[in-house]
Amino acid sequence: MTVPTPDDILAALDPEQRAVAQSSSGPMVVLAGAGTGKTRAITHRMAYAVSTGVHQPQRVLALTFTARAAGEMRTRLRGLGVTGVQARTFHAAALRQLHYFWPQAVGGPAPEVMPHKAGALAEALGRLRLDVDRTALRDLASEVEWAKVALVAPEGYAAAARAARRDPPAGLDHTAMARVMSTYEEVKAERGVMDFEDVLLVLLGILRERDDIARTIRGQYRHFVVDEFQDVSPLQHALLLEWLGERTDLCVVGDPAQTIYSFAGASADFLTGFTSRYPGAAVVHLVRNYRSTPQVVNLANALLTGPGGTRRSGSVELVSQRPAGTAPTCTAHEDDQAEARAVAAAVRAGLDGGGSASSIAVLFRTNGQSEALEAALAEQEIPYLVRGGERFFQRREVREAIVLLRGAARSDDGSVPLPELVRDVIIGAGWSHRPPHHGGAAREKWESLTALAALADDLFAMSPQSRIADLVRELDERAASQHAPTVEGVTLASLHAAKGLEWETVHLVGCSDGLLPISMAETPEAIEEERRLLYVGVTRARTELALTWARSRSVGGRGTRRPSRFLEPAARLLGGAAVGAAKAKRSRRAGAGSPAPGAGRRPTCRSCGADLATGAERTVGRCATCPPTHDQALFERLREWRSSTAKEASVPAYVVFTDATLTAIAEQQPTTHGELAAIRGVGARKLELYADEVLTLLHVGEDQSSTSDD
Repeated sequence: MTVPTPDDILAALDPEQRAVAQSSSGPMVVLAGAGTGKTRAITHRMAYAVSTGVHQPQRVLALTFTARAAGEMRTRLRGLGVTGVQARTFHAAALRQLHYFWPQAVGGPAPEVMPHKAGALAEALGRLRLDVDRTALRDLASEVEWAKVALVAPEGYAAAARAARRDPPAGLDHTAMARVMSTYEEVKAERGVMDFEDVLLVLLGILRERDDIARTIRGQYRHFVVDEFQDVSPLQHALLLEWLGERTDLCVVGDPAQTIYSFAGASADFLTGFTSRYPGAAVVHLVRNYRSTPQVVNLANALLTGPGGTRRSGSVELVSQRPAGTAPTCTAHEDDQAEARAVAAAVRAGLDGGGSASSIAVLFRTNGQSEALEAALAEQEIPYLVRGGERFFQRREVREAIVLLRGAARSDDGSVPLPELVRDVIIGAGWSHRPPHHGGAAREKWESLTALAALADDLFAMSPQSRIADLVRELDERAASQHAPTVEGVTLASLHAAKGLEWETVHLVGCSDGLLPISMAETPEAIEEERRLLYVGVTRARTELALTWARSRSVGGRGTRRPSRFLEPAARLLGGAAVGAAKAKRSRRAGAGSPAPGAGRRPTCRSCGADLATGAERTVGRCATCPPTHDQALFERLREWRSSTAKEASVPAYVVFTDATLTAIAEQQPTTHGELAAIRGVGARKLELYADEVLTLLHVGEDQSSTSDD
């Protein structure tokens, strides 16, 4: 691989990103809106500093909030020819240092870190004769975590919680919660263990007490980059300051509009107040959005527009750099089940239209909304993945495949290209060249193994000399950081879990008051955080965005719900279904209902010129009332073929091709793979499975017609 020159590194950036990259030293704050290429900017900043000799890679520590983000950063740096930079989460960096310095600071090995608080917390509750259920136990653990990251000791909890307007969970008062925290600390001390937050707390204490250890770490790391700085907690910020010492070589990146973890102790004040702590710090605003269409960006901007056109949360106003696309939609449904079925049908239509499952996400506010969606997707036989479920590298088939790959690495003589060889190996773990006809566990297993094959493809494309041993090293590194490859399947995720991700198509469900904002959000600050959460969800979409809400929770229930109050500033972009009852009346009196500004025109019928209102009409290019223009005999032959193919695969006929797609094939009668692929509803996967059979059928039809004509 050719190592990029400094000029090459800068050439890949826009003017604002280039300003970030060229400022290699001193304090800098980058206010980066959603989709503006912040990761590109900071990785190129590190690469430029290394390539120009300003920084030594081993002296740079890049801090992130998820292992996936750290892994992505390392991958990008490697692609820029930079190795040696430490890209880690706060906890991973702190744990590594704690293990290294514990023998020197305390003596002996460092205590074990508990994977969960539940056991020790349950024992503490038992000592206090407090009986709570499992759900309350989780809530209590979250409250303990909040106190620790906020640097609140048990004796100061009551005052701090009242100041933050936090009510303890499980019906406890502030004094009782403080006793629970104190007893929990006693249990841990007796067991000789630490929890997750203790890793940062204990290291912070060591650095404050041991100047020699602090000097050693400061000598190792001279330059710091912190991503998602709006999510930093007081504990993380205090540790960062100890790592820095008196130096100011710190670059932070964040977006106040994406502050959605205040409930867990995060504070955007460290981002918004950065220039107060570091007067003269360079400030760069990234506003060019490369992710989403102008229509999606306009909606996102509208959500954060306050009275008089002011920007909420100190956010930047995004400017889309993509061509125009389709306007976002907002649709009301009678109940949650109807909403879930409609979303599943829309997802099915997208897949039949050639979309890939991994490019689609369904996002929701609470995990309880997932059940109806899972059932509706399963009914449509659509593969899906629940983000936050079983981790990729813990899956049995993945572990078995990696064992097989390790063995194959010893006999890899380089005679077979890596992608082909990997596929031959993982067949032993149950992979096949064709996916199983049904969904469920078998399909999930196939998708997991296919993700390994795709990773081999990516590695080979980056470096054609790569062998299985290189792939195994990549997998080991990814497993250590939980940086999983992409698995094919529609993503189901809460809005919190979706942060930092993006998809071609996003369905955002439950956009009603009571869910967005959640009913428990009572203070102005909590409600504004809910607004930012919706903004995060909207900005996950690249091209298509569909917002939905249901009037009632259950079938036949009273329709008492109303669309989210957050949608009112964007009503002109979304239409009547996004507007509350009072606002709707005002809009009707004002003559609202005209097409949304910037909304794209619908395609028109080839026969009569009327707008095509449905996906089926757009597929065939004519409205439903116009007479068909295709060969009816050919259409029937295609239907017979589809019926037998679906029966053989044990799937509904529409899974093969919808009637609208068959009609379009019969009308256009393609003669090549390319012409067939251009028809709406014929995606890459269906082209692979059915193209030869369909084209043969069309060709046979032509031969039969010409014979009869003679």
